Amino acid sequence: MSQDSTRVEQAALETTREPNQALALLRTSVGRNLGLVIALGLLCVIGVITAGDRFATSANALTILGSAATIGVVSIGMTFVIIGGGIDLSVGAIVALSSVWCTTLATQNMAEDTHWLVMAFVALAVGAGCGLVNGLLISYGRIVPFIMTLAMLASARGLAQIISDRKTQIVRVTEVREFFNREILGVDVHVWTFVLVALVGWVLLNRTTFGRRTVAVGGNPEAARLAGIPVRRHTVYLYVLVGVCCGIAALMLVARTTTGSATHGNLYELDAIAAVVIGGTLLSGGRGTIVGTVLGVLIFTTLNNIFILNNRSISEQELLKGVIIVAAVLLQQRLASRNSST
Repeated sequence: MSQDSTRVEQAALETTREPNQALALLRTSVGRNLGLVIALGLLCVIGVITAGDRFATSANALTILGSAATIGVVSIGMTFVIIGGGIDLSVGAIVALSSVWCTTLATQNMAEDTHWLVMAFVALAVGAGCGLVNGLLISYGRIVPFIMTLAMLASARGLAQIISDRKTQIVRVTEVREFFNREILGVDVHVWTFVLVALVGWVLLNRTTFGRRTVAVGGNPEAARLAGIPVRRHTVYLYVLVGVCCGIAALMLVARTTTGSATHGNLYELDAIAAVVIGGTLLSGGRGTIVGTVLGVLIFTTLNNIFILNNRSISEQELLKGVIIVAAVLLQQRLASRNSST
């Protein structure tokens, strides 16, 4: 009898063992990130073949990193929200509103009289405030995240247009431009800002209770609630976090363009979600990595750079980006279905 039970257990183990070692590796965060590194490497090879010396230069590499910095900061915040089981379609509009509010005449006058950090504080406060409104109405108002953030998208963009009177606001405070447009060790401060935000995000997600709670809330909110996690309050924190990231991105845009505009951050929500999904974060929540998001941002930015160097149209870029997103989601679904079957 014991021999029969042993044979049954061995048979069960054989049926649950993943026959495809490649798919088994892709289920791990290391495997997914390795796949992204390979994809990025292949893109670089394509760039060298199609654009030659125009692509394979240190100046172009710094250009790619600089282009990735602003949307990368937003994507870090988006990673937390999606891992937590939510979505935020308003990040681009929050960036626009933050940039407009921190470059108003009153704000700049105050900054000139005191310190340029006043502008930074206003940008962060506006971003955090929008995130707080999103979080409270989603958590306690029971509004679906898609609908709430869609409403915030329209409202924040409209408010930015009202404040700016649909005009571009010029930055007069030179200290802001000087701080963000300088270089440290030959690299723009924008890039270092992205690196710093990514490092803080990694530590927050992987080495703190906040990160563990985020994964738990996204994986199973009811189980998280029964485990004593304040799910509603934590959801509010997640939306405030992405709002703060939008405020940082707005400040970076203001310094780079020397303007505040209601058109800033256009379609940032789509780019951020795309980077997060490509990075391996499940849209259903409960799983994701900061490293994967950073690689996703770099993949899309490198792809855009290759298209620009080869004089390809924006329409072609968007078409290929859509194909990549669909392929990533299909791969996620395949891996999830095999997980459930085993």
